[in-house]
Amino acid sequence: MSENLSNPSEAWGRIDDQGTVYVRTRDGERVVGQWPDGDPAEAMALFTRRYEGLAVEVELLEKRIASDSLSPEDAKRAVDQVRTAVDNAAAVGDLDALKDRLDALGPLIEAQRERRKAARAERAAEAQVQKEEIARTAEEIAVSDDWRRGADRLREMLEQWKSLPRLDKAVDDELWHRFSTARTAYTRRRKAHFAEQNERRGQAQQIKERLTLEAEALADSTDWGPTAGKFRDLMAQWKAAGPAPRGIDDRLWKRFRGAQDTFFGARDEANSRLDEEYAANAEVKLEILAEAEALLPIEDLDAARAAWRGIADRWEAAGKVPRGQMKELEGRLRAVEKAIASAADEEWRRSNPETRARVDDTVSKLEKSVADIEAQLESAKTSGNDRKIRELQDALEARQAWLDQARKSAAELT
Repeated sequence: MSENLSNPSEAWGRIDDQGTVYVRTRDGERVVGQWPDGDPAEAMALFTRRYEGLAVEVELLEKRIASDSLSPEDAKRAVDQVRTAVDNAAAVGDLDALKDRLDALGPLIEAQRERRKAARAERAAEAQVQKEEIARTAEEIAVSDDWRRGADRLREMLEQWKSLPRLDKAVDDELWHRFSTARTAYTRRRKAHFAEQNERRGQAQQIKERLTLEAEALADSTDWGPTAGKFRDLMAQWKAAGPAPRGIDDRLWKRFRGAQDTFFGARDEANSRLDEEYAANAEVKLEILAEAEALLPIEDLDAARAAWRGIADRWEAAGKVPRGQMKELEGRLRAVEKAIASAADEEWRRSNPETRARVDDTVSKLEKSVADIEAQLESAKTSGNDRKIRELQDALEARQAWLDQARKSAAELT
């Protein structure tokens, strides 16, 4: 068989006369197969296709590594496998170029290894911060009284912990110990709290059962005032007792409130009947009130005092009025009484010799002060001392205002 074939693959291999197929590499030729008694072109085509298959495999591996879809370890194993296939390939082609391409993947894999290592370190640092926050928050919950949301938050944090990557063993174990200890402490306190709460609810149930029976015994009482006071005491004890178990508490409250409603409904009905009886008294008191208010404003204090004595006696004799009118009528009458008392106080103030003496003394002192300042002002004007003039004018204005007010007070006492 001839070795001089017109085929592109001849640059990378040949077939000798005995049908032995060679491939050319940097290290020289090596035998890759036999093709005796066959068409050399077909032989070269077969071995070239084998090379092309290897080239496709190398290209796919390059793409997978470039896309970072393989771990560095898997990528290195894949490169080693393909390199072995290239080294032992029964193929004709530029096998050295394939080896070079495989060699070029080594630095890329190492770079990816470093990036992944850095990313793991960053994730570990973030996970450590998160786990430290979980441990810190759990410790806060452990000493809190957040019985409603605390357990839910701890469960959520446990799931969060599980989703985070493990840290260095010593660090991870220390943080887990803090978190676990806090959860255990909170759980124990929570159980103790609810056990104590259940005990208190049981005690509250006993107290409220007793209060309910007492309330029901008072429901038909017609001793309105004292019984209303007893119901107020029972209500204060009910509130102080705290909650009983939920369903029981509602049932007891319904009975207790029912007894209250029965008593106070009967009392309101009785008061309503009394209000009807008191309506006539209110009409009498309105007439007396008109007479009292006619004394205002107080002009003759002695006459007002004399009239007031009769008004007060008749007011008391008129009896009770409906509760809805009591506050208004009493308030209007007290206003007249207050006006008479104020007039009496004012009369005393005007006639008190001590008060008059104090006011006269104040007027006298202020008049002397004004005269002194006026004399100083004239002197300052003569000397031309502008600053002193302004100061004395301001002082004179103030003293004069005080003097005017004192004279007014003295005139009111006349």
